[in-house]
Amino acid sequence: MDLSDQRISYESSGIDFDALDADPIDQFATWFAEAQAGSDPEPYAMVLSTVDAAGWPLGRTVLLRRVDTEGFVFYTNYDSAKGRALDATQRGGLTFHWTGQHRQIHVSGTVERVSETESDEYFAKRPRESQLGAWASEQSTEITGRDVLEQRLMELTDKFEGEQVPRPEFWGGYRVVPRWIEFWQGRPNRLHDRARYVRTDSGAWERLILSP
Repeated sequence: MDLSDQRISYESSGIDFDALDADPIDQFATWFAEAQAGSDPEPYAMVLSTVDAAGWPLGRTVLLRRVDTEGFVFYTNYDSAKGRALDATQRGGLTFHWTGQHRQIHVSGTVERVSETESDEYFAKRPRESQLGAWASEQSTEITGRDVLEQRLMELTDKFEGEQVPRPEFWGGYRVVPRWIEFWQGRPNRLHDRARYVRTDSGAWERLILSP
């Protein structure tokens, strides 16, 4: 399938580099709010990139659940392929793609598990069906068919009937602590704007303008 004839033109006004926030988290908050107000249906969706023990890369979409000065937080099964890769390398990448604004944000950093208390608090806020689903799925393991999941879900529904569903020990949050964050804005003629914030040894942020 040859897609070489496909042409997309970005007519965005671009990044005002002088107006960027000094802190990339503040700048992220600005762009995220604009994505929420725009046409993108899931602005909190992000591609998590990892590398396994053999060096093979893999990306999958997860949902941002919190961002602050410490980093970007999402939740998953610790025993999943992504969980094993994150625990082994303690490194990960995130990509936000907001087509309505012709924008991307790239994050690269170290990865750590959030505290058990933080995971407990988030799990307690999830819909009961999602809580049961977290128990039912041995994520990334092979199954013979969907009926296996449905049978597990029925058994767990009966097991926890009338009770609060506890957080599984194999499920919780990860935090990507950024070492750099890049803001990408589509521009005409493929001369896109790129602004990268790099964390220095002192912990301060240095801002760079990159060629597209």
